[in-house]
Order: sequence, then structure tokens, then C-alpha cells
Amino acid sequence: MFSSFFQTAKNSPFKTPFSQAHCDDGKVNSQLSVQPAVGQQSGPVVGRQIAAAASASTDSCEFGSNKYFALCGIGGILSCGTTHTFVVPLDLVKCRLQVDPAKYKNLIHGFKVTVAEEGAVGLAKGWFPTLIGYSLQGLCKFGFYELFKIKYADILGEENAYLYRTYVYLAASASAEVFADIALCPFEAAKVKIQTVPGFANTFREAVPKILKEEGITGFYKGLVPLWMRQIPYTMMKFACFERTVELLYKYVVPKPRTDCSKGEQLVVTFAAGYIAGVFCAVVSHPADVVVSKLNQSKGASAGSVVKSLGFMGMWNGLTPRIIMIGTLTALQWFIYDGVKVALGIPRPPPPEMPASLKAKEKSK
Repeated sequence: MFSSFFQTAKNSPFKTPFSQAHCDDGKVNSQLSVQPAVGQQSGPVVGRQIAAAASASTDSCEFGSNKYFALCGIGGILSCGTTHTFVVPLDLVKCRLQVDPAKYKNLIHGFKVTVAEEGAVGLAKGWFPTLIGYSLQGLCKFGFYELFKIKYADILGEENAYLYRTYVYLAASASAEVFADIALCPFEAAKVKIQTVPGFANTFREAVPKILKEEGITGFYKGLVPLWMRQIPYTMMKFACFERTVELLYKYVVPKPRTDCSKGEQLVVTFAAGYIAGVFCAVVSHPADVVVSKLNQSKGASAGSVVKSLGFMGMWNGLTPRIIMIGTLTALQWFIYDGVKVALGIPRPPPPEMPASLKAKEKSK
């Protein structure tokens, strides 16, 4: 399906996922408004090959277009909303381990206590705010990441975008997560209340008016800063580690070039890279995750008071179930996101390669 796309991407002098598409067919590109200089031929320049990132007929949109970003956002909705909802039982026990370690001693014990007190249905508490909140977060996270990644790379230029690509991934993912967490925060506040405060509410519909009555609209956003503290490092690690891991897997582990791999083989690499990234994500963001859970559980608490009461060791409560949860989540999210790209015909550029101009400089040294 993507063989012609990979061929054109391979011929590109940029060879990175950051390059905008340009066509030297003698016509003016209405989006980019690029015209040939006076006296310059309108066809391809001799000795230079230019390829559009989404030139294959099977691609449903142009790489870097508004439609491309919108479809990436849809992929984010499906990947984040479904996966987070799927692991709600694990998330519920993880949150209870964080806020009440005396009652919920470990992961297995937490499941047993929850089922004994509330039945199996109790493990699904908070599924609706999880579904809606993380769907909105996925929309912003993946859609804005793709946008910022291209924009920041354009600012740096072709060579610097390759040399400092890890920093591009970090900056783009951090910028995207700022907006993603604003969308998620109200739903996360309701979810944690439902899951960790006994008798507060059983459904999102019950939780919202209670939070409004007791704390006002600020009750939905009091956890925003800790959420940023948790999610921004997590997302930076998630995207940067994933991008570089994919690059390394194709370079050192996969026995053949990505262009020769089937779509199924590519998705296996995506899943493996996603799980590796997820383990690092869980460790980096866990202390802030504990603070968010405790903060939303306790009325009138502040991030500083929560950190002080927990202590250093208390901020690592529930790490094991979170590694399992986040590793699985991250792997599935990247697998679903990449699968949606395949299904919708969204361009999937290969891992970046050194631009020809840099290769020439290396040879001249």
C-alpha cells in the first residue's frame, strides 16, 4: 500500500518526517505559494530529486496539511480513549494504593478488597470520565504533536532538524501536552473523586454537580499544575523515547530496511518501541501521578502539603502497577495510532536519515 510512498520518501533530499511537500510541475502550489524564480526552469532541477511526502495515490491527504493533522487527532482519540478505558480496573486499584496504602497493601490485595466491597462492577468506576477525558487528551496530544514537530523543524532548518531531532521531539510533545491536559483536567478530577472517595459518587453525572457545589469550577482545575508536572515529562519521554527507539530498532535489530517490512512487521516494531518508551514514562512521571491522585482525593489540599505529608518514599506508592499499566497503555496507544494511520491512508514517513548536505560535509572533513 505504501511502497510508492516509501520510494518517494527515500528519494527525498530531506529524508526526515519534517519536510513539507513541494511539487515542481510548473504549477503554483496554492497552499505554499511557491513560484519559480525568473529564468529558472519550472521542472525538476537537474541532479536533484524532490518528492512529496504524501504523493502516493493511496495516501488520503498531503503530509503536513490540515487534513493530515485532523486525521492524526482522530488517531489520538482512538488510541488514548480506548486504551485508558480498557485499563480502568488497574487504574482504579493504582489510585487507591496511592491514597490509602494501609487498606490496599498491594496490587493483588487491592483487587480483592475492591471486589469484596463493591463487586466486580466496582472495578469499572470512573470509566466514563476516563473515556471522554482521555479521548480529548489524545486528540490534542497527537494532533498538536504532529503540528509542532513540523513547525519547530521548519524553524530550525533541514540540517539542524536532523541533528537536534530529539530536542524537536521533546519540545513538540511538551507543547502539545500543555493543551492536552487543559482538556483532560476536569474529567481527571471527577474520575479520581469517583474512584478514591467512598460514597462521593458512582457516576460522572453524580460527581459533577457535587464538585461544583463543594469547590466551584476551580475544583475541576486545582490539579492542573500537578497534572502538567506528571503528564509533560511523561509525554516528552513517550514521544522522544518512542521516536528514537523506532530509529534504533530499524538500524540495529530489524534485519531489513523499513521499506521492505510488511505493514504487520512495522506495527510489531511500533508496539515494541511503545512498550520500551512506556516503562521509562511510568518511572519519570510517577511521583507527580501520586500527588495528583492525593490532591484530588483531599478537599482543600495543596500540592506542597501533599508532597510534605507523603514524603519521598510515599511518592512511589503504586509504582509496579503503574509500570504495568503505562507500559501496556503506551505500547497499545502507539500500535493503535499507527494502525489508524494505515487504515486511513495517513502518510507515515520513515525514520529520519542524514540529509545529503550533511553527508557531503562529513565526507569533506
